[in-house]
Order: sequence, then C-alpha cells, then structure tokens
Amino acid sequence: MRYLLLAAAACLLPAGTPGADPREIVRKSIELDHVNWVRMEDYTWTARETTRHLDSAGKTASVDTDEWETVILFGRPYRREIARDGKLLDAEHQRKEQEKIDRATARLERESPEERARHLADYEKEREKDREFLREIPDAFDFQLVGEEPIEGREAWVIHASPKPGYRAKHSDAKAFSKIEGRIWIDQVEYQWVRVAAKTLATISWGWFLARLNPGATVEFEQTRVNDQVWLPKRELLGGSGRLAALKRISEQQEILWTNYRKFQVDSKIISTQ
Repeated sequence: MRYLLLAAAACLLPAGTPGADPREIVRKSIELDHVNWVRMEDYTWTARETTRHLDSAGKTASVDTDEWETVILFGRPYRREIARDGKLLDAEHQRKEQEKIDRATARLERESPEERARHLADYEKEREKDREFLREIPDAFDFQLVGEEPIEGREAWVIHASPKPGYRAKHSDAKAFSKIEGRIWIDQVEYQWVRVAAKTLATISWGWFLARLNPGATVEFEQTRVNDQVWLPKRELLGGSGRLAALKRISEQQEILWTNYRKFQVDSKIISTQ
C-alpha cells in the first residue's frame, strides 16, 4: 500500500512558470527529483516512522515506531536503526547496527575505481527504472491552476490534478494514474513542490491481484528547503485500507518525519555517535 500511495504523490510534482503549458510544466518537474537526489548525497538525516494499525471502527488498535539515521556512502544510501517503539536500541543492538555500517564502508573502500563506477551506474540504472513510469504523467493527467497560498512564509501556486479521461497507460505501474487525483503546492520562486495531497478514486490492485487498495486512501507529502540549497522530505502521511492475498484486511496510517539534515561527506569509517 505504501509504495502505491508514494507513486500517487510522485506523480503530482509540477514546476515551471505561471502561464506556461501545464503539460510542459509537469514534464520539466519530473527531472527535479534527480536534481535534489544528486545534492542529497552531501547530507545525512534522521527519520522516524509511526504506524498506527486501525480496527474495523477506524480506531487505533496498536502503534509501531521506528527511527533511523541515513548516510550516503560513496554515492549510495545506508540506514542505521537507532530506536524502536520510542526506546533507544540497547547496547547490543547499537553495536550490530554500527557493525553493518562499518562492514559496508570497508567493502566500499576496497572497491577499485572501475568497480565503484560500475556499481554506481547499476544503482542509477535501477533507480531510473523505478521512475520510468513517471514519464507518462504529462499525458495521464489534466492540470489546473486553482489559486495561490503562502506556506512557511513562501508563496506557492496551488494546482489540481485529475485523471485524463480515456488515457491508456503504457507502463504497468502507470495504470493506477486513472484512479488517483490530488492537489499540489509549488514554490513560486524556485518552482519546487512544497506539499502534495492525493487520494485514490477507485480500488487499485497490483501483484496479480494479491493486494488491493480501497478507494479513499490518502497521501500527504511535504518538503522543506535545507541550507538554501536543496529541497528535501519533511513529512509524509499515508492512510487507507485494503486486503493482502485477498484474505487479510489491512487498515493503517503511516507517518514519517525527516529531521536533523546536516551536511556530511564520508570517505572513511563512520564512528557511532550513540
């Protein structure tokens, strides 16, 4: 469910200039993700995920939390868990998490320049493959400017996105576009998206119908400007219900908060700060 809702958010990322062709605005915006990713390689950050499992009445039945730090090692992201269910990991688990980072760093340091270049190329190729379906967005949606709104002291355009009637998806992952609509807020100075709010309009199935996402599932996604240099994730809120393997009913709400962005370049062993 989370992957599909994130795809809904990713498909609604416009940028450009007022009065420009909406289709071209969206087409240009798809490349912004790559620009931010390149700049993100100089940063490390902390993220906290809270998952609320809901009962049949929509009330919280249980809550899981997980907190981790992400670092970029030689161009690739690695996570180190630091807390679970509101408690810092005990000394043994901290040691194991640090050892995973140390092993990864040591392995990457042993790579030859040729091996590193090849692995980075493979990583970027796989990432580009994951984004391939986004290129259908300009043809899959109709976009309309509906107003302006200040967000965190910065003026933003508000754009509504709705499925284009009769559109036939070429990529399998793009088939869900016909069942998603949303609204986006775009910074008027830098043309970066500040907030996305989207929802599903009909049941979406994937994985040979092994999973189904019900209508009304929602996603909110926010970004913030860091160091006057790059726009990075701030908050993500996903909510909805569905079924797994046609039997297990799921209903949950997930929230991720990204904090403590800091410039950090690594070319040697990372030392734990715990």
